[in-house]
Amino acid sequence: MNSIMPSGIPALERFLAVFGPHHRELRRRLGVSIAVIVIASIAAYLFIEPIAGLCVHPLFVASPHIHSLVYTNLPEAFITYLKLALLIGLAASYPLVLYQFWAFISPGLHRREKILTLTVVVTGSLLFAAGAAFAFFIALPRLLMYLLGYAHANLEPLPKFADYLTFVARTVITFGLAFQIPFLQVMANRGGLVEAGYFRRHRLWFWLALAFLAFLLSTGDLMATLLLALPLALLYETGIFLCRLWPKRSAP
Repeated sequence: MNSIMPSGIPALERFLAVFGPHHRELRRRLGVSIAVIVIASIAAYLFIEPIAGLCVHPLFVASPHIHSLVYTNLPEAFITYLKLALLIGLAASYPLVLYQFWAFISPGLHRREKILTLTVVVTGSLLFAAGAAFAFFIALPRLLMYLLGYAHANLEPLPKFADYLTFVARTVITFGLAFQIPFLQVMANRGGLVEAGYFRRHRLWFWLALAFLAFLLSTGDLMATLLLALPLALLYETGIFLCRLWPKRSAP
């Protein structure tokens, strides 16, 4: 045992000398990111009533039959508020968390790689925000109007508070991610991962995958699936157009 330890200690010291500073830097960056998320979530919880009212407002506008929401077990409203506050906190702290990630990896990158990575991060964040705004202000009201169109005097909708906010969050996140589709297509093409005609040749399979995703998100309703699938397919076709507009750079 004693003869093994001296040979192992120098190896451990060399490992700590090389990776120790990076480990401490990573731990510090993660700590800052978690602290920012917690602070943003607490701030969101302090204003959770107006935030929840903003989320519920499109539902009341979409149907005159709905004047309130219900919850069926005692902790449901409290837990739903916590989930909503955490979601808002994650969204609000997203740019700062990305900055912490960028600050950690940037010292090891070349200048061109730094510019490219920063461009990807900023563009992806802006596209996610644009998709979330499109979902909340354009897609969600129309989707709710259709889904609540089945209500009448003898069929009263009684949406649950937790289920409705889950539906809103799922729709917003879906469109936020969907708005990344054209950007990812262009980056894959320009980065040489796929050739220019790949997305055109395989568009049928991608359409089917997007339709299946819309079917899952709309909980199986065919018309709601169509309302979700059409914007996704349009974004995919936009990506094909942008790939033709900005083709892969030829090697010097």
